[in-house]
Amino acid sequence: MQTQQFPGEYEISTDTHRLHVEVIHNFLAEESYWSPGIPRGIVERAIQNSLRFGVYHCTAQVGFACVVTDKSTFALLADLFILIAHRGKGLSKWLMRCVVGHEDLQGPRRLLP
Repeated sequence: MQTQQFPGEYEISTDTHRLHVEVIHNFLAEESYWSPGIPRGIVERAIQNSLRFGVYHCTAQVGFACVVTDKSTFALLADLFILIAHRGKGLSKWLMRCVVGHEDLQGPRRLLP
């Protein structure tokens, strides 16, 4: 999967070059309960070493998910979020369908939340 369209000018892409690291870091460090204060360098390293999914409205990033995986036996879903202004539209369900359906995640015996 490279890019999938969703009604209302939303799309999901696995293109790393489209990710807005500032948006991801700000949410994780300031708004999430699971990683308050996380350093930007750790977020950048996690992005580089995982399977990434960006959710976009036009060109603005409004969501994210990453999966840590060996692409053969194990996958761990991490850091999934949709920015509050874009919630309630089914984006997180669509994002999960894209994650679970991704070609690199068809072999693992387990996808852990």
